[in-house]
Amino acid sequence: MKNFKSIALAVLVVLSTISVTAQTKKVDASKSSINWIGKKVTGQHEGTVNLKDGTLVYKGKALVGGAFNVDMNSMVVTDLKAGQGKEKLEGHLKADDFFGTDKFATASLMFKNVVNKASNLYTVTADLTIKNITKPVTFDLATTSNSAVANVKIDRTKYDIKYGSGSFFDNLGDKAISDNFDLAVSLKF
Repeated sequence: MKNFKSIALAVLVVLSTISVTAQTKKVDASKSSINWIGKKVTGQHEGTVNLKDGTLVYKGKALVGGAFNVDMNSMVVTDLKAGQGKEKLEGHLKADDFFGTDKFATASLMFKNVVNKASNLYTVTADLTIKNITKPVTFDLATTSNSAVANVKIDRTKYDIKYGSGSFFDNLGDKAISDNFDLAVSLKF
């Protein structure tokens, strides 16, 4: 009987120390969206780029990780119509002086640190890779049981995208383009 109690106690200790296993939720890329806004002195342009795939990782109900890939060749301008410069701007954004999508067809984001800020609201620090250059970005991510949203500000010059940047070129006048661009991300899973 003494051995049975010892074995039962040992099993109880082992079971109580087992951590909650991580659950990976696959993002539905076809129902998710990434909208971008790029600003210049004389206005702004906006558009979309498609998510290729992604996952969010939970431990219990807490977000603990995530990873995403973006199809940079899917980038489109939505504030211009065909014949109004839409094709020219899309081509320029995909060219080497911007995102160089022929060489760098995928951008990626890998969560490195997730801090619970409030109920279902997290501050995420992640490694963002654009044009094979990886730099950290920090943003807030709000989650529900089947969705997540974030607004992310990215300094394009950190990824060697310096075209029209007043930080690198003088005398641009009203041709200057903001170093930052904004992403509004909506994920469904």
